[in-house]
Amino acid sequence: MMKKITKYLMVVVMIISQSACSDWLELIPPGGLIREEFWKTKSDVEAVLMASYSTFSTMDRNLFLYGELRGDMLARSSNQPWGEQQIMENNIYPDNGFTNWNNFYKVINYCNEVIVNAPKVQEIDKTFTDYQMQSLVAEAYFLRSLAYFYLVRIYKEAPLVLQPTETDDAELYIKKETEENILNQIVSDLEKNRAFAPSESFKTIAENKGRASKASFDALLADIALWRFDYNNVIKYVDQITITKKFVLLPGGRWFELFYPGNSLEGIFEFQFDGNLNQRNGTFGLTNRNSNQYKPSQKAIEMFGFKYASELVRGEESSIKKYGEDDFIIWKYVGQAPDGQSFRSGNEQYSCNWIVYRYADVLLMKAEALSQLGRYAEAMNIITEIRDRAGLGPIAIANSPVAYEDAILEERALELAYEGKRWFDLLRMGRRNNFARKDKLIEIIVSNVPSTQKRILATKLTNPLGWYLPIYENEIERNKELVQNPYYDF
Repeated sequence: MMKKITKYLMVVVMIISQSACSDWLELIPPGGLIREEFWKTKSDVEAVLMASYSTFSTMDRNLFLYGELRGDMLARSSNQPWGEQQIMENNIYPDNGFTNWNNFYKVINYCNEVIVNAPKVQEIDKTFTDYQMQSLVAEAYFLRSLAYFYLVRIYKEAPLVLQPTETDDAELYIKKETEENILNQIVSDLEKNRAFAPSESFKTIAENKGRASKASFDALLADIALWRFDYNNVIKYVDQITITKKFVLLPGGRWFELFYPGNSLEGIFEFQFDGNLNQRNGTFGLTNRNSNQYKPSQKAIEMFGFKYASELVRGEESSIKKYGEDDFIIWKYVGQAPDGQSFRSGNEQYSCNWIVYRYADVLLMKAEALSQLGRYAEAMNIITEIRDRAGLGPIAIANSPVAYEDAILEERALELAYEGKRWFDLLRMGRRNNFARKDKLIEIIVSNVPSTQKRILATKLTNPLGWYLPIYENEIERNKELVQNPYYDF
């Protein structure tokens, strides 16, 4: 898959370079002669689809930070970028470049190009079958939906752009759409196109894990359903993954294969990286010791190093590594084995995939849904299965939704540490049942900021709109229809 991406990106980059538009609604390809010459064959369609995958994958560093920066599992180090430090301390303002959603809309526009132009290409290229066309379009719908799901969880509301920006006179002033309408749109898109998605039938494991399969659709639909507290649909979508019998929890002794070499039997959808092809991830530079940017928080150290001192699989030498007293690094993206000793070397340093969904993740989604429906025994079976894999015994949980919520949150923190999940898990807890546990979320957020800021921040975060990021000020200036998140409208 990655060789294809390299080949096709050379074509697409040549086209993009001829466009002077710098707006987040990027003109790809531009109007006029180039566009007329481009959309001729199925290879052109696949080229732009591959560009959307590649652009999304280059966001892996930010996907890490969106999911971890404001949670309680990450601590900054001396080389942390200033803008990210401000986000981490919840000193957030619209002039902070980290709030720029530009790359999400680059992905969205690539996808819109595929969705609109693939049927037109089929009229020209008679070798472009219905099956091939529908499959490529389905992948574009998946990536567009994934981008919008991130936007909803990060910003709550965002412009809903469903057509490519093909000409210079296209409408660039687009209002924000509500969270509910965006989610309705992407759920509809995913459900309508799931049947056309690939079924892990590519020639290579990298393509089967790195392109949007039916199981990828189901994982994203389950995640959206859980965000919306639609528990019966969470169970339905996860069961559709399970029934295929194509995904398993790796045995404890092989757990680290999730990260090295990656594309394991547990992986459902992973953004692919190959340092040998100069396709370098952002997580090595973010977590290795020499970069000195991010490290495990005290909370994480206590969870892994003390509470579960005997845990060998997900513990101190697999998720994090200890060098000395108060000296730890995140190990998942820099290690070559779960021994805390074998580092990735050479181009392998930048080849760790970014896992968007894996089987343990969706099973824990199902456990959360079951427990919220009062089906505690079924939820406990899943928790026990995952803990058994990690070499841990069962735990006792009171039969209440809150008790199970806390237990599953902790289990997800251990199992999915530093995989970009924690902040979104905490937000889901804070939003559930009309913000019934808002104080618990605030307590967690303020636990990771300097003591001098705790009281002020706790007061500020009583408004749930402060849990989302502002719209970057450049976008407000450029798009006269955009309205700032009221929490940041100073």
